[in-house]
Amino acid sequence: MTALTYVFSDSAVIAKRNLIKIKRVPEILIWTLISPIMFVLLFGYVFGGSIEVPGMSYREYLIAGVFAQTVIFGSTFTGAGLAEDMTKGIIDRFRSLPMSRTAVLAGRTASDIVYNSSSIFLMAVTGLIVGWRLRTGPIEALTGFLLLLLFAYAFSWIMAYVGLKVASVEMVNNASFMFIFPLTFIANTFVVADQLPGPLQTFAEWNPVSAVAQAARESFGNTGTLQVPDVWSLQNPILYSLIWVAIILAIFIPLSTRQYEKAALRG
Repeated sequence: MTALTYVFSDSAVIAKRNLIKIKRVPEILIWTLISPIMFVLLFGYVFGGSIEVPGMSYREYLIAGVFAQTVIFGSTFTGAGLAEDMTKGIIDRFRSLPMSRTAVLAGRTASDIVYNSSSIFLMAVTGLIVGWRLRTGPIEALTGFLLLLLFAYAFSWIMAYVGLKVASVEMVNNASFMFIFPLTFIANTFVVADQLPGPLQTFAEWNPVSAVAQAARESFGNTGTLQVPDVWSLQNPILYSLIWVAIILAIFIPLSTRQYEKAALRG
């Protein structure tokens, strides 16, 4: 077997190990899926009547934003999982095994795709109930879903670095909340970027989360007659999102791998 084959094989084993937790502790998946449903219902029914989006239904505008926010928050499982493994000494046990060092991180981030796929499926069903509709063909819709998962996967590597850098699961949760919450709200996820004041509007227009949400809306056909801001990032949301995915992976895969080596030696 080649070295690359070993990496993929070991990564699959680690991913399976992380997913087995769902079977042993089903509450993890249950609470993971309740949160996105709550956001869809809360914004769709409570705030939907007071928030206006020119040229389209707010509920159709909303769903792509909830998708984007949820998959990004879903990436925190990687950080929390690695922090937990560090505190329990599991990383030391991995070090004693004849396995690829990269596999621990690759398997951990890959397992997040399953969590996020489950969240997206359930949100889509909930969205259909509250009035959201897919208005494009299956290929375009699939492109939107894949882009959401790809961006979330890239974000998982940021959380992997955080999980290896901080001292506990609680710190991962607090740090990720302080970073992700403003990133996903100062965007076009729940309101049109044009409705934000001055500097916040500029930030939202170039925020990669806005591009991911916009790309999903276009893929799902949920744009109506809404005018897209005349900025390159939102005029080319798929390309801009892919650029950010490439940047994040190029930076945080090496950083996370290096930090894993340091953390393992420290542990």
